Amino acid sequence: METGAITQYIDVAQIVLYMFWAFFAGLIYYLVRESHREGYPMDSGRENGPKIEGWPPVPEPVSYKTEDGHTYLSPDLNRPDGEYSAQPTHRWNGAPLEPVGDPLLAGVGPGAWAMRADVPDMEHGHPKIVPMRIATDHSVAKRDVDPRGLPVWGADKIVAGTVVDLWVDRMEMVFRYAEVQLVNSDKRVLLPMNFARIKKDGSHVQAILAHQFANVPQTKSNDQITLLEEEKITAYYGAGTLYATPERQEPII
Repeated sequence: METGAITQYIDVAQIVLYMFWAFFAGLIYYLVRESHREGYPMDSGRENGPKIEGWPPVPEPVSYKTEDGHTYLSPDLNRPDGEYSAQPTHRWNGAPLEPVGDPLLAGVGPGAWAMRADVPDMEHGHPKIVPMRIATDHSVAKRDVDPRGLPVWGADKIVAGTVVDLWVDRMEMVFRYAEVQLVNSDKRVLLPMNFARIKKDGSHVQAILAHQFANVPQTKSNDQITLLEEEKITAYYGAGTLYATPERQEPII
């Protein structure tokens, strides 16, 4: 028999190959099963319809403890879904949803949001995202335009308000939100920086119109924002990219 052969038909290399195949098959099974921790079981879209788990089935929940002492399950089958106000455009299963009421607050399409924890994102026991009036050790780079004191322009080229402060992510060292004082109002709202284009004449927002800033979801605190509030605020501007005007819902061509 050749070197490494156990019998005339089996050798060490063959055994190692079979072990690799078994390991790889097990790895694929494990990864596919773990991918079912979020988004499953799926809703069939029919009232009292079946819950679709796929293959392999949804794994048993595993508990995770965060730095701030909170414990969450994955998957958490009792966690509520994000709320939305919409109705199917057709009777067939899986038909697109059409917003009911204010489309920017309906929670569908680009305005959909997830039911995240209603607590701030923390780092070392402190909220990560805070206004610069608290994070006084941060500042705007000298080579950049400081939007504070400059107007905020809606997609209709009308001034919606004025930037009065910037909210900084102290862990990532980036500005996440601009705090906007609305025109002719005592109300202040947050504007995600990725929806703004900062220029010398102010912040330009294409997602929504000037008057639509009045309905941006509010934060419970003046100095911090929760994960759920981040979802709802960002979803509002996201919804505006499709629903701010009727023309945006029409075909491009």
